[in-house]
Amino acid sequence: MDPASIGMLAEDPPARKASSGAVEGRSPLRTVLTAILLIGLASSMTVPFVWMLLASFKSPHEADRPDFLPGQWKWNNYPIVLSLAPDAKGEKLPIHFGRWYFNSLFVASWVTFLQVVTSAMAAYAFSRLRWRGRDVVFLAYLATVMIPAVVLLIPNYYLMFRLGLLDSYLGLILPAAFSAFGTFLLRQFMLTIPTSLDEAAEIDGASRWQVFVEVILPLSRPGLIVLAIFTFLGNYASFFWPLVMVKSDHLRTLPVGMMWFENLGGAGYGRQTELMMAATVMNVVPLIILFVVLQRHLVRGIQLGAVKG
Repeated sequence: MDPASIGMLAEDPPARKASSGAVEGRSPLRTVLTAILLIGLASSMTVPFVWMLLASFKSPHEADRPDFLPGQWKWNNYPIVLSLAPDAKGEKLPIHFGRWYFNSLFVASWVTFLQVVTSAMAAYAFSRLRWRGRDVVFLAYLATVMIPAVVLLIPNYYLMFRLGLLDSYLGLILPAAFSAFGTFLLRQFMLTIPTSLDEAAEIDGASRWQVFVEVILPLSRPGLIVLAIFTFLGNYASFFWPLVMVKSDHLRTLPVGMMWFENLGGAGYGRQTELMMAATVMNVVPLIILFVVLQRHLVRGIQLGAVKG
């Protein structure tokens, strides 16, 4: 090694140290400012949820007041909503909130499962299998994303009518069991998987189905989790399709059932703000649990999709 190179190497550590010191000199201030900004944004977004939670423990005459904390904590608002305890008038509410809760979880879970399965199978066919007209069919299938859901309402309703699935669980689940967006999302993930893995598995004697189940699906796990989360959130909060499809009270989902709290005022029960807040808290609890449990997988899946896509 020549003396000039040795001199450059000798001078490099101090230079790096100076550069590191400059970065460290700016880092604390940026960290503090970033923390303050994030705390402010988080607080502004959290305040409505905190008020909703506190309002669910208020008495009827306190619920509509601007006071943040309840003067008298009413712990029986939740049993009243669930029809497990009488209200202030000594009567149980004429609603079936527990049944609506079950219906929302049941329908959203089945839609999520079916949509993940069908989207994964379609994505595998569009990304790993070679057949004539594959790209044309995929583009045509993807173009359906641009069709507004309202346009498909009448055709889907007529189809469910012809199949005799009106006012049923199948009528709520089947139309949402297929997703062009889900197929596109998983296809993009599968395209990043090297085809050499498929070839190695086939050389070992694996069938197409075994390659799909044992090779492609495990490697596409981040995309599957992201799709499952988005699908569950979207269908759990679905309002318009259940409103059109369901007429029986025992089949109503939570978004449709929440409308009946407004009807209680006209039925002589008065405004039930504290009960509506308690019902809303129970409504969002599954979504919060889902996000907290799968937050790491959700962020990782989105990052992988952004980098690989």
